[in-house]
Amino acid sequence: MKYMLMMNYYVEGVPPIDEWAPEDVQRHIRFQQELGAELMANGELVDGQGLAWPSTAKFVTSDGVSAPVVTDGPFAESKEFLAGYWMVDVDDEARAIEIAARASAAPGPDGAPMRQVFEVRALMEAPAPVE
Repeated sequence: MKYMLMMNYYVEGVPPIDEWAPEDVQRHIRFQQELGAELMANGELVDGQGLAWPSTAKFVTSDGVSAPVVTDGPFAESKEFLAGYWMVDVDDEARAIEIAARASAAPGPDGAPMRQVFEVRALMEAPAPVE
């Protein structure tokens, strides 16, 4: 089963990563890379990416006829936005939760576990074609 593990950016009491000491950023990134390599070796990692700041996001809506309406992404003052994701292909939800829990404990400032919130959601599979 495939799951999307979506990480929220804001963590109570943890400053934005661009305010961390360089060694804290390096420790955090190293953790992410090592977890990704482990999941890849296990055949569980489909994809994983950090996302650019929300100020670069665009919302697009269309009726399929007119030109699309494009607006700026989330408001800058919003604390809750998607920071990145892991897409995994695992045996069951329990394993997806286990991976999300490990990722949630990634080191933050001074190496303390961040306790970052992850949303774990199964990917839908398309129904079989009707013949």
